[in-house]
Amino acid sequence: MEEKTNIVISKVSSMVDVGEKAVTRRVAQASCYIHFPEQVFEMLRENDFLTHKGSIINTSVVAGLMAVKKTSDILPLCHPLQISGTDLDITPEENKIKIECTVKCEGKTGVEMEALTGASVAALCIYDMCKAFSHDLEITDLKLNFKKGGKSDYGG
Repeated sequence: MEEKTNIVISKVSSMVDVGEKAVTRRVAQASCYIHFPEQVFEMLRENDFLTHKGSIINTSVVAGLMAVKKTSDILPLCHPLQISGTDLDITPEENKIKIECTVKCEGKTGVEMEALTGASVAALCIYDMCKAFSHDLEITDLKLNFKKGGKSDYGG
Protein backbone atom coordinates (compact mmCIF):
# COMPACT_ATOMS: atom_id res chain seq x y z
CA MET A 1 0.00 0.00 0.00
CA GLU A 2 1.30 3.41 -0.98
CA GLU A 3 2.03 5.78 1.88
CA LYS A 4 0.68 9.30 1.48
CA THR A 5 2.61 12.31 2.67
CA ASN A 6 0.71 15.38 3.73
CA ILE A 7 2.53 18.64 3.34
CA VAL A 8 1.52 21.19 5.93
CA ILE A 9 2.47 24.80 5.49
CA SER A 10 2.44 26.41 8.89
CA LYS A 11 3.59 29.92 7.99
CA VAL A 12 1.62 32.32 5.89
CA SER A 13 3.50 34.64 3.58
CA SER A 14 5.04 37.72 5.13
CA MET A 15 7.25 40.59 4.14
CA VAL A 16 10.81 40.51 5.43
CA ASP A 17 11.33 42.95 8.30
CA VAL A 18 13.98 45.39 7.08
CA GLY A 19 13.59 47.79 10.03
CA GLU A 20 17.03 47.07 11.49
CA LYS A 21 18.90 47.05 8.16
CA ALA A 22 21.16 49.92 7.18
CA VAL A 23 20.27 52.25 4.35
CA THR A 24 22.74 51.69 1.50
CA ARG A 25 23.01 52.56 -2.17
CA ARG A 26 21.33 49.75 -4.14
CA VAL A 27 21.56 49.05 -7.87
CA ALA A 28 20.39 46.11 -9.96
CA GLN A 29 20.22 45.34 -13.66
CA ALA A 30 18.05 42.76 -15.40
CA SER A 31 17.71 41.90 -19.07
CA CYS A 32 15.71 39.86 -21.53
CA TYR A 33 15.17 39.48 -25.27
CA ILE A 34 12.18 39.47 -27.57
CA HIS A 35 12.70 37.43 -30.75
CA PHE A 36 10.87 38.06 -34.02
CA PRO A 37 10.35 36.15 -37.25
CA GLU A 38 12.89 37.50 -39.75
CA GLN A 39 10.30 39.13 -42.03
CA VAL A 40 8.60 40.91 -39.10
CA PHE A 41 11.90 42.20 -37.74
CA GLU A 42 12.94 43.51 -41.18
CA MET A 43 9.59 45.26 -41.60
CA LEU A 44 10.00 46.88 -38.17
CA ARG A 45 13.59 47.94 -38.91
CA GLU A 46 12.58 49.45 -42.27
CA ASN A 47 9.89 51.48 -40.47
CA ASP A 48 12.23 52.67 -37.68
CA PHE A 49 10.39 50.37 -35.24
CA LEU A 50 7.16 52.30 -35.69
CA THR A 51 3.80 50.54 -35.91
CA HIS A 52 0.26 51.86 -36.24
CA LYS A 53 0.30 52.00 -32.41
CA GLY A 54 3.42 54.20 -32.38
CA SER A 55 7.09 53.69 -31.53
CA ILE A 56 7.66 50.27 -29.99
CA ILE A 57 10.96 51.49 -28.53
CA ASN A 58 9.65 54.65 -26.85
CA THR A 59 6.42 53.05 -25.66
CA SER A 60 8.20 50.04 -24.16
CA VAL A 61 10.61 52.31 -22.29
CA VAL A 62 7.67 54.15 -20.72
CA ALA A 63 5.93 50.84 -19.88
CA GLY A 64 9.11 49.49 -18.25
CA LEU A 65 9.60 52.66 -16.20
CA MET A 66 5.99 52.56 -15.02
CA ALA A 67 6.35 48.89 -14.09
CA VAL A 68 9.46 49.59 -12.00
CA LYS A 69 7.47 52.12 -9.95
CA LYS A 70 4.54 49.70 -9.49
CA THR A 71 6.49 46.54 -8.61
CA SER A 72 5.30 46.45 -5.00
CA ASP A 73 1.70 46.79 -6.20
CA ILE A 74 1.87 43.58 -8.25
CA LEU A 75 4.33 41.44 -6.26
CA PRO A 76 2.80 41.07 -2.81
CA LEU A 77 5.99 40.62 -0.77
CA CYS A 78 8.02 43.46 -2.32
CA HIS A 79 8.52 46.57 -0.23
CA PRO A 80 7.52 49.91 -1.76
CA LEU A 81 10.78 51.69 -2.60
CA GLN A 82 11.79 55.27 -3.22
CA ILE A 83 13.47 54.73 -6.62
CA SER A 84 16.22 57.27 -7.30
CA GLY A 85 16.86 56.32 -10.92
CA THR A 86 15.95 53.93 -13.70
CA ASP A 87 17.58 53.39 -17.08
CA LEU A 88 15.87 51.25 -19.69
CA ASP A 89 17.95 50.43 -22.75
CA ILE A 90 16.21 48.90 -25.77
CA THR A 91 18.68 47.68 -28.40
CA PRO A 92 17.70 46.07 -31.72
CA GLU A 93 19.97 43.17 -32.64
CA GLU A 94 19.65 40.45 -35.32
CA ASN A 95 15.93 39.44 -35.38
CA LYS A 96 15.60 40.33 -31.70
CA ILE A 97 15.53 43.26 -29.33
CA LYS A 98 17.57 43.30 -26.13
CA ILE A 99 16.04 45.00 -23.10
CA GLU A 100 18.17 46.06 -20.13
CA CYS A 101 16.65 47.69 -17.06
CA THR A 102 18.86 49.25 -14.38
CA VAL A 103 17.27 50.49 -11.16
CA LYS A 104 18.83 52.48 -8.30
CA CYS A 105 17.74 53.53 -4.84
CA GLU A 106 18.99 54.41 -1.37
CA GLY A 107 17.25 51.95 0.88
CA LYS A 108 17.11 48.99 3.23
CA THR A 109 16.23 46.43 0.56
CA GLY A 110 17.37 45.75 -2.98
CA VAL A 111 15.91 46.61 -6.36
CA GLU A 112 16.30 43.25 -8.12
CA MET A 113 12.57 42.68 -8.48
CA GLU A 114 12.05 46.19 -9.83
CA ALA A 115 14.73 45.63 -12.50
CA LEU A 116 13.25 42.23 -13.46
CA THR A 117 9.74 43.68 -13.57
CA GLY A 118 10.83 46.65 -15.70
CA ALA A 119 12.60 44.45 -18.26
CA SER A 120 9.77 41.94 -18.50
CA VAL A 121 6.99 44.54 -18.84
CA ALA A 122 8.97 46.40 -21.53
CA ALA A 123 9.16 43.10 -23.45
CA LEU A 124 5.44 42.48 -22.94
CA CYS A 125 4.70 45.96 -24.28
CA ILE A 126 6.70 45.21 -27.44
CA TYR A 127 4.84 41.91 -27.80
CA ASP A 128 1.51 43.73 -27.48
CA MET A 129 2.48 46.30 -30.10
CA CYS A 130 3.73 43.66 -32.58
CA LYS A 131 1.30 40.76 -32.15
CA ALA A 132 -0.77 41.99 -35.10
CA PHE A 133 2.16 41.07 -37.36
CA SER A 134 2.80 37.65 -35.82
CA HIS A 135 2.13 35.66 -32.68
CA ASP A 136 5.42 33.87 -33.30
CA LEU A 137 7.22 36.26 -30.93
CA GLU A 138 9.22 34.89 -28.04
CA ILE A 139 10.39 36.56 -24.84
CA THR A 140 13.50 34.78 -23.52
CA ASP A 141 16.40 34.90 -21.10
CA LEU A 142 14.91 37.08 -18.37
CA LYS A 143 17.66 37.27 -15.78
CA LEU A 144 19.31 39.36 -13.12
CA ASN A 145 22.64 40.56 -14.52
CA PHE A 146 23.93 42.09 -11.30
CA LYS A 147 23.01 43.67 -8.00
CA LYS A 148 25.13 45.82 -5.71
CA GLY A 149 24.56 47.11 -2.23
CA GLY A 150 23.25 45.58 0.92
CA LYS A 151 24.64 42.42 2.48
CA SER A 152 26.02 40.89 -0.72
CA ASP A 153 26.70 41.69 -4.36
CA TYR A 154 25.90 39.45 -7.32
CA GLY A 155 27.23 39.36 -10.85
CA GLY A 156 29.12 42.04 -12.80
